[in-house]
Amino acid sequence: MITVSNVSLRYGDRKLFEDVNIKFTPGNCYGLIGANGAGKSTFLKILSGEIEAQTGNVSMGPDERLAVLKQDHFEYEEHEVLNTVIMGHSRLYKVMQEKDAIYMKADFTDEDGMRAAELEGEFAELNGWEAESEAAILLKGLGITEELHTKKMADLTGSEKVKVLLAQALFGKPDVLLLDEPTNHLDLAAIQWLEDFLINFENTVIVVSHDRHFLNKVCTHIADLDFSKIQIYVGNYDFWYESSQLATKMAQDQNRKKKKRLKNYKHLFNDSVQMLQNQSKQLLVKSYLIKFPLMILNLHRENILM
Repeated sequence: MITVSNVSLRYGDRKLFEDVNIKFTPGNCYGLIGANGAGKSTFLKILSGEIEAQTGNVSMGPDERLAVLKQDHFEYEEHEVLNTVIMGHSRLYKVMQEKDAIYMKADFTDEDGMRAAELEGEFAELNGWEAESEAAILLKGLGITEELHTKKMADLTGSEKVKVLLAQALFGKPDVLLLDEPTNHLDLAAIQWLEDFLINFENTVIVVSHDRHFLNKVCTHIADLDFSKIQIYVGNYDFWYESSQLATKMAQDQNRKKKKRLKNYKHLFNDSVQMLQNQSKQLLVKSYLIKFPLMILNLHRENILM
């Protein structure tokens, strides 16, 4: 699980996030959606720790591991394909490197033996004995044939590098998996394999993708980034879209009703004012009709007296 508490981020006058509070729980795949430039990729970088929020914090459970789909396709040029995948679990790879370095020493000491024993124990706990076979299965599923597994990354094509980096992110069953446009440069077979993998993945996935079909297939929830806030909706992309369209229609109908009521109130007010004005004029006329004969009578009396 990954928890976001009161996270805010601004770039100058531009507000990307403000007091975002959200939990991404295990067993769910969240599709992070929003307008272009809303900050989807930036939010993933905040979750991964690549970018630091100006306020708030991001936390995970103790001993939980987060994996990210790397975007730099040239970061591992001098590494073999299989090792590049295993590097997705950084602690396991460090244990493997240190263990191998100790065993290659010409002057192997008792201290080295004790350290090697410690590393072997940790290596087993991290499922290290299955690391190469797991990496090979992931690569094969994504279409990277076995003869490429021992090649240098520099020898691969652009699309092959993308698949290796994707296998790296998936490797070792991470507790939280962050994927930014994972279907880019993938062929249909690789996309279908990835869909099946994520559907059966038991931990937390947060994915950004413009592939609507992909989001429909893998997502259990939609995280909608809008107006610097993130709102979670249960269901896939189509369910969110239909629900949002219905909500928009209901809001528009409500606004039309309000405008109609306001228009009626205005007509009623104008009619009331007109009626009061007419009544006032009638009273004024009646007043003159009462007063005018008295004025004539008084003038007549004055003439007689004169």
